Amino acid sequence: MLHYSVVFMVIALIAAVFGFGGIAAGAADIAKILFMIFAAMAIVGFLVGMLKRK
Repeated sequence: MLHYSVVFMVIALIAAVFGFGGIAAGAADIAKILFMIFAAMAIVGFLVGMLKRK
């Protein structure tokens, strides 16, 4: 999931350089959403791993 977030961020940067504002904003929004989902899953996985260790 982190990979897709990085891919969409690169697409957003390239689109911004070439002046495609709408596409850049959309790709940046998708990258933000995917990163937040990844971060939430990483935190939950970390907590579950800590609880299983005990």
